[in-house]
Amino acid sequence: MKSTNNESSASAPAELHLFRLAWPMMVEMLLFILLGFVDVLVLSRYDDLAASGINTANQAVSVLTIVFTVFSSAGGILITQYLGAGQRQAASRIAALSIALHLFTGLAVSIVLVLFSQPILCFIGAKGQVLSFSQDYLSVVGGFIFLQAVLNALSGIFRSHGMTKLPMFVTAGMNVLNTLLDVLLVPGWLGFPKMGVMGAAVATVITRALGVIVLMVLLFRKVENPSLFRWLKPFPKRDLALFFRFGVPAALETFLYNLSQLVITSIVLNCLTEQELIAKTYIQNITILFYIFSVSIGQAAQIIVGHRVGAGAFTEARQQGFHAYKTALLIAMISSVIGILLRVPLISIFTDNAGVIQLASGIFILNLFLEFGRTTNLVLIACLRGAGDVFYPTACAVFSNWLLSVGGSYVLAVVCGWGLYGLWIALAADECFRGLLMILRWCGTRWRNARLGQTAPSEEASDEAFPEN
Repeated sequence: MKSTNNESSASAPAELHLFRLAWPMMVEMLLFILLGFVDVLVLSRYDDLAASGINTANQAVSVLTIVFTVFSSAGGILITQYLGAGQRQAASRIAALSIALHLFTGLAVSIVLVLFSQPILCFIGAKGQVLSFSQDYLSVVGGFIFLQAVLNALSGIFRSHGMTKLPMFVTAGMNVLNTLLDVLLVPGWLGFPKMGVMGAAVATVITRALGVIVLMVLLFRKVENPSLFRWLKPFPKRDLALFFRFGVPAALETFLYNLSQLVITSIVLNCLTEQELIAKTYIQNITILFYIFSVSIGQAAQIIVGHRVGAGAFTEARQQGFHAYKTALLIAMISSVIGILLRVPLISIFTDNAGVIQLASGIFILNLFLEFGRTTNLVLIACLRGAGDVFYPTACAVFSNWLLSVGGSYVLAVVCGWGLYGLWIALAADECFRGLLMILRWCGTRWRNARLGQTAPSEEASDEAFPEN
């Protein structure tokens, strides 16, 4: 149903249910993981170095596309709060601006990747045949990275309206098409040219282009009018300022976390044993299944909290946030305990090295504490973002990531000689400490002050005590 774009209309559903929002996003994340896995799998049958080349190229892309996080984070916050406040026209204006900003920044990143692909890849450490393969791939995929930027914008708009199933179905279709094109173009089956790495790149670009077209059509049929972009005249400078106000801190928090993990990886590569490096790699690949539920529940909670805060329903927003947190924590703890019980069979899927299995088995027990803290952060930071409180998590990340996570990893793993066990203790300490800070913040009332000033007045005239959950 198309929107009327009247301020009084509200396209957002009156009831936003946690699991109805969360499960499609979880499936979508799994499909995106599978999408990258298929590329690597097909190319590994073509040439092992080609698979390494794609992995290297994707590392370069992930670093430069952090800029997209600025606009996607802000767009989600602004649209949900405007919808919650019943300001439909403002939400449409933000949607139009989000698409435009993603497109133009995507084009800028595409130009950078095309013109400077070789220096970027050399800086990462690519050389020889790996450099050749990764440059071929990056010249095509990087040149059209703006398609991924627009995909992010469109998916974010649908999610902000509570429509999480549509992006999931589109991603599923993209997976099927990408797999088919990979199989045809990389080895050259059924009379198609044998394109190798370039075939995987072309398949990725075609898949993303069709994904953009489908989501754009669905946007104009289900959410917005085709005249959506008229709201950009005159250009909404104040909205642009809000994008940076909410987007930069959120992106910085993610960037600081990823950078700290990169430094920790460097510590592992330079200071720990090969066996410890292998064990860390396998554990991280297994435990992603433990917290992918928390990521999707956190994203769903952000949507719900944004709508409730926009409507001024702070008590309900707090209760919904804690409900999401308790749900995610229960799932994460059950998954982690199952992982502990099945740790030897799980690790044996990847290796039969007795030393690696023994080392990784011990880490699985420590990982229970890490997942407790990580789940807390994934959900409650998402809730704070939904409320517009983006500065506090970033400030905590600056302190905790670098003092406890990075500093603690070096002291415990290297100086104290505890190896991978010391590394995991430091990681768990960082997650749990930040998690405690997020709980205290969400229990308080200061996050209320971050709400957009122009949304509907609060349903609560005073800061009365919250009821018990």
